[in-house]
Formats: sequence, C-alpha cells, structure tokens
Amino acid sequence: MQQSAYYEDDTTLAQYLEFHFGEQWHGEANFPRGLAKVAIDAMDGRTLGRALDIGCACGRTSFELAQAFAHVDGIDFSSKFVEQCQVMARDKVVRYARPEEGSLVSFQERTLASLDLEEAAERVAFHQGDACDLKPEFTGYDLVLAGNLIDRLYDPSLFLTRIHERMNDNGLLLIASPYTWLEEYTPRDKWVGGFKKGGEDYSTFDGLRDMLAPHFTLLMETRSLPFVIRETRNKFQHSFSELTIWEKNRPA
Repeated sequence: MQQSAYYEDDTTLAQYLEFHFGEQWHGEANFPRGLAKVAIDAMDGRTLGRALDIGCACGRTSFELAQAFAHVDGIDFSSKFVEQCQVMARDKVVRYARPEEGSLVSFQERTLASLDLEEAAERVAFHQGDACDLKPEFTGYDLVLAGNLIDRLYDPSLFLTRIHERMNDNGLLLIASPYTWLEEYTPRDKWVGGFKKGGEDYSTFDGLRDMLAPHFTLLMETRSLPFVIRETRNKFQHSFSELTIWEKNRPA
C-alpha cells in the first residue's frame, strides 16, 4: 500500500488517534507526549519562540510543545490526519471508532481538557504539507521535531539537507525514528542508511551524521524511546525509536 493510501485509511487513523490521545499500553508512556518533553528539556534556556512538528500525525506532540512554545506549526502529509488535528484544536474533542476484533469497534471520546492541553490549543496551527518540499512561510523555528518521519519520506535527503534553512541559529533539530526502511515508502537508493557502503555496515545514524554535518552538531548521545501502537484488542506494535538531537551551527 502506498504511503498516501495507508495514512488516509480510517482504521489507521483510529489507531493513531488512540496512539496519541488514548490509553497507555504494556507499561509504556505516551510516545508523542514523551517526544515533546524531551524536546522541551533539550531547549535548556534557548528561546521558546516557534516550533515545527513535522510529520505531526494526530497532533499530540504539537499540543504538548505548545505548553512551552509561543507558537507551534504541526504539518503532516495526510489530509485525514490534519483534519482530525484541526477538529481537536477547534472543538477540544475527538471521537473515533477504535478497532477491537474483526469488524467490532468501541467508540472513544478524548478531550484536550482531560490532558490539561486545552489552553495550548490556542498556540497551535495545523497544515497539510510535504516535509520534502515545505512552503516558504514555514521558517524561523527555534525547534524542529521530526518524530517517526524520515523512514516514511520518499526522499529524506531533501528534508535533511534543507531543514537548516528553516531554523534560527542555535535552534535544535530532534529526529526520532525506528529506521524501518521499506521500499514501498522510500526507494532503496534514497535510504539514509541500513545498507553496506564500501563493504562496511552503514547505519542510519551514520547517514544522518554525514547529511547533517555541514550545518549541525550532535548535541547529546543517542537514546532509544519505546512506543506501542494498538492495532486491535489483541494485536500491538511494540517498537523503539532512536532519538538524536542536533544543534544548528552559527554561521562562520
């Protein structure tokens, strides 16, 4: 299934709404909220002006960032995801049919008030967009957060080699990804890593370091964040996302 089709599917949408706003499963913390907390902590005295949550999915990370930042833009390629983000920002509530078993579902309602995020909604704007070809107005960011994004882009190098143009000096770029490269999303010759190069293993971290080196410095050691996506009552995806934080270099 192509990326656009998969992320426009109603079942996938319900799974991601649960992932963002629903219950915690198998003892793991809410991943979108955890990403925002890591990002806010990493800012460590830097300006908390504008943040970009690129690949925002259903928007939880954007709302969480807005508790600290003056303005947050959430951008996703899926129009269906963005529509639900906008519903949550406007109505402060979303309702969805959570898959349980076969064609059986349970009807769920989640509110920003229950998550202490109602006030933050005033500082968030959601947009449909392409991480590989961002519109000119998306610029001037103190933080860019790309959560579980790069291995779903058709050409991640376009994002990685240009994103510094959208950021303020000393701004932070946070990338989290399980590095699950699949040719159905990213042609193999566009993978950032996960292959042999010159006869040696070339990891995605190696690729990130090489692509980002001209404009960024790795700020701290990599770490791994677990996440669980509930597919049905009896089926879950339990994965780990490698997290790297990069600081944009000042001009020489």
